[in-house]
Amino acid sequence: MTSSITFADLGLDPALLRAVTETGYTQPTPIQHQAIPVVLDGHDLLAAAQTGTGKTAGFTLPVLQRLLHTERGAKPGRPRCLILTPTRELAAQVEASVQTYGRHVPLKSLVMFGGVNINPQIAALRKPLDILVATPGRLLDHVGQKTVDLSGVSILVLDEADRMLDMGFIRDIRKILALLPKARQTLLFSATFSDEIRQLAQGVLRDPREVSVAARNTTAERVDQSVHLVPQHLKRDALSHLIRRHDWRQVLVFTRTKHGANRLAEKLLRDGIGAAAIHGNKSQSARTRALEGFKNGDVPVLVATDIAARGLDIDQLPQVVNFELPNVPEDYVHRIGRTGRAGAAGSALSLVDRDEIKLLAAIEKLIKRPIDRLPLADFDLSAPAPAAAEASHPSERRGRAGQPQERRGDRRQPERRSPEPRQPSSRPAQTADAGGGRQAAANRTAPSSARQPAAARDNGRPQRESQAARPSGQARNEAGPRRAAQPRQDASRKSGAGQRPPRAALLGR
Repeated sequence: MTSSITFADLGLDPALLRAVTETGYTQPTPIQHQAIPVVLDGHDLLAAAQTGTGKTAGFTLPVLQRLLHTERGAKPGRPRCLILTPTRELAAQVEASVQTYGRHVPLKSLVMFGGVNINPQIAALRKPLDILVATPGRLLDHVGQKTVDLSGVSILVLDEADRMLDMGFIRDIRKILALLPKARQTLLFSATFSDEIRQLAQGVLRDPREVSVAARNTTAERVDQSVHLVPQHLKRDALSHLIRRHDWRQVLVFTRTKHGANRLAEKLLRDGIGAAAIHGNKSQSARTRALEGFKNGDVPVLVATDIAARGLDIDQLPQVVNFELPNVPEDYVHRIGRTGRAGAAGSALSLVDRDEIKLLAAIEKLIKRPIDRLPLADFDLSAPAPAAAEASHPSERRGRAGQPQERRGDRRQPERRSPEPRQPSSRPAQTADAGGGRQAAANRTAPSSARQPAAARDNGRPQRESQAARPSGQARNEAGPRRAAQPRQDASRKSGAGQRPPRAALLGR
């Protein structure tokens, strides 16, 4: 904190100062102290700060003031400020900050993201709009439907720009940049900045000021970090043990896969521990309910993938657990940045399997400090791994670094039943001998409706009656004649008759 500086010293409007006071803040954080004057002066900005240091207010407050003191009024569907975020949760958080700090000023804001009905957003765009907070994909949806006009944007904010690049939004960002006026103020805020981000900044920012209040890719000083070495097959039991032993009432748990998050939440529920999962496959309403339940204390454990590593702003979150280490070391910084925010103390614990040691080493190299390895008290780590049959369950295949991998179509298949009688073929004969045998068998087994003259056929194609529409007895009666005709078909196959010509012969024709 900067003890000698207050928000009033930064030259903020009295209406904004009133809102800041009502939130309980009296002194700006270092990133706010350095960034707010630069933005108020109209400069482009490249800012890096640790997660949880108040960087959202660092651009929200000066943006509100610049728009407030601009004479041009709001127009329907034509925002004056555009704030882009990588995730729905972060977009909602940023727009909530805009509402909080702008409660006493006559400025209108709107948030839009995917996963929800687009029609209410279209209706809201018909009203005057000053600030639009959006994810890139949904914004381009509106651009395609011509429901939003970006020609009036005078301030562009890219929040968590490095994450947007990680998630593959670079093409969307470039499309959006092409729709904006070149004469604008651009701000890039993020917890970390990669070399790719700096290259992007060179093409987006004009003579920018750079603010950095922490070393690149560092973690908050007040977060206590530790590691328990636990075999992968014991991690679920170990987590339940830790939650009970430490009586954790609010803990955010990160997994590497969506299916892993679901299975872990189900395991905790079976152990009598309230839990909910949040990831990209969940509907937006389900994600919102899970977050609200976690924030108000109804759900003590929230299991999440890295989608929640950005944008979750939970006051005084005491505990974060890495059930599995992330594949990308930078994501570790953002995961544990959910605790220890705004100078508060927090704890980050990681359960590490021996296959994840390389990932742990990469994280320690990134943050430039070792993480303490602590013994797991009162827990038996010598339990054997599950039997091969159990370990090979379709939903528990182990992938790189020992994580459970989500499988395509990961649902239990229904029990196989004996095959239903096949529909007799009604295609014309391809050869005289075999084709005649198949046609005779089809005529013996087909219902009377299938043996109709050519004039009764639709476009030369026989009308096939669905098996489901027939009486069950009729289907059973047809099975016998079909099996009787099978030897003739087998004989024709052995002789090579009735088979389609090779692909090369067809192409030669």
